[in-house]
Amino acid sequence: MTLKFRCPPGLEDKLPPPVPASLGLPAWLKAMPTQAFNAINQRDEDTVKRCPPVVDAMTSGFLIPLMCDVRFENGEISWDNDLPVGGELDFPRSPVGFHDSSQVTGSPLFEPDRLLIKFRNPWLIEAPEGYSVLFMHPINRFDLPFTTLTGLVDCDRYRDSWIHFPVHWHDVNFNGVLPKGTPIAQCVAVKRETWVAQTAPLTAEEMRRVFEVTKSVAQEPGAYRRQFRA
Repeated sequence: MTLKFRCPPGLEDKLPPPVPASLGLPAWLKAMPTQAFNAINQRDEDTVKRCPPVVDAMTSGFLIPLMCDVRFENGEISWDNDLPVGGELDFPRSPVGFHDSSQVTGSPLFEPDRLLIKFRNPWLIEAPEGYSVLFMHPINRFDLPFTTLTGLVDCDRYRDSWIHFPVHWHDVNFNGVLPKGTPIAQCVAVKRETWVAQTAPLTAEEMRRVFEVTKSVAQEPGAYRRQFRA
């Protein structure tokens, strides 16, 4: 399966490309230990670095990068982008745009007299027929000073225009530079299907299996990784 990323001609060597999320893991995850002392249980235990569901989520799909360095200083935003002019195609050269606060009126994001920042994405994104793309904040990237809003786009049909990313800037005291290539969104292709929810009580056989699996996961280190991870 291929998720296609296209950019205006002449920019392919100037823009940081989207990358597989597996290649964009943050430095803190790489540096953190796999085990740490648990003061409650008085023993060393695994950290989230050894939790496959956490890592598998963070390595799913692709990361969309910030197109250039962006400086935040005392409430002012500036950048130095050397992309050439667009010619016949009017593409987004500015890495940052804005939404008026009225667009989030009634939501937890609304703050009077405060704009909603939008990171611009210079890549057109095309998914295979029948697939949408879920765009979200880079998963578990709590270290970033912003939170990207989540959206689902039918990129098999909407593939010839840009998709930008509104963000909630939660670190109002941030001063510094977001470097070129900082992940501003994570995207995962999702097949469009209709689902229904089914509820039922556990059967005796199912209860037996639940007991065995729960016991195995609790007593055998790495049981999920060895027995259930796809």
